[in-house]
Amino acid sequence: MNPTPARPPAPETAQGALGRISVFGIPVRFHFTFILLAVFLIVLGADAGGSVAGNALYIGALFFSVFLHELAHALVARRYGIRTLEILLLPLGGVSKLERQPERRAEFWIALAGPALNLVLAAIILAVWRSVNGKIDLAELFRSTDATLVPRLAAANLILGLFNLLPAFPMDGGRILRALLAARRPEAEATRIAARVGTAFAILMAFYGLLTKDFFLLFIAFFIYLGAMQEGHASASRALMRGARVSEAMITDFRVLHHGDTIRDAAQLLLATSQQDFPVLIGEQVGGLLTRSGLLRALASQGPDAFVAGAMDRQFPSISPASDLADALPVLARSGSCTLVMEDGRLVGLLTSENLSEFLMLRQIGQSRDTATV
Repeated sequence: MNPTPARPPAPETAQGALGRISVFGIPVRFHFTFILLAVFLIVLGADAGGSVAGNALYIGALFFSVFLHELAHALVARRYGIRTLEILLLPLGGVSKLERQPERRAEFWIALAGPALNLVLAAIILAVWRSVNGKIDLAELFRSTDATLVPRLAAANLILGLFNLLPAFPMDGGRILRALLAARRPEAEATRIAARVGTAFAILMAFYGLLTKDFFLLFIAFFIYLGAMQEGHASASRALMRGARVSEAMITDFRVLHHGDTIRDAAQLLLATSQQDFPVLIGEQVGGLLTRSGLLRALASQGPDAFVAGAMDRQFPSISPASDLADALPVLARSGSCTLVMEDGRLVGLLTSENLSEFLMLRQIGQSRDTATV
């Protein structure tokens, strides 16, 4: 029996995400705050001038521009052989979740694709507007009326493109800066520098927001600060994984279920151990993986006497124990919580996100002690 899934499992859905559409095979979801912001902006725009229908059309076109921005990232990533797990649209823009960290050259072009698309859109819209009207009145770019919808959309794309080019994480400019720095420095050092630049931008933006009492600017500054900190943490984790194998971080003391076991048996194991995902064996071969969420769904819908074979995931993720630990990250990201470690068709371990975090923590402590004793 082949343990490799025919297709990778879908990633866990972000909390608060609503609905799902698929564009070029890429799942696209909307955060509920994204929809709330759309309604708020439509009402706010109607109060400032223009009709509700006109403002709804403008906000819809603006959010479509945000979607195109993220889609540009995803399509360029695909060109470099990197799969996009999901596009999540948020109030301040969107997030394209890639299956793995791109190499320096790929990251540069992937990050540049989004802002470049918005700038090109702005240029095209302004060129069409000028060809029709013969001139461009700069005041029309910011006047909220139905008649100025087209030039306002051009201005919004211009601002969106330039704002994302700020050299600060999590903006695209921060990733472009890291890619340029990584041409002459190690990735971890390049990320630290780019993260510090992002933190400095956030502090300056927050200070200006306090002086001008612009609370929206404060919110953006907080968003940039968190992005810089998260990117720095992610880079540190990748550095800790460098040179490590899956066999060093995997769980070797684990429990399994068998094809004829029931959901009641699985529930008892869930309570008796700290393990949450259980390989299901058919004889000596792995037939599937019963996750905690799958167990709970089966318990609620089929009852405790149902067999685990009906609830297990037959398209389970797997990886070799000799693989680089960094290569396991995209596999673990697709599976959501647990990846089976297989060698010559035999199950030799489990790799979970919790155990990986503990391994990185212990490795960091060990490296700190080694540095202190030098």
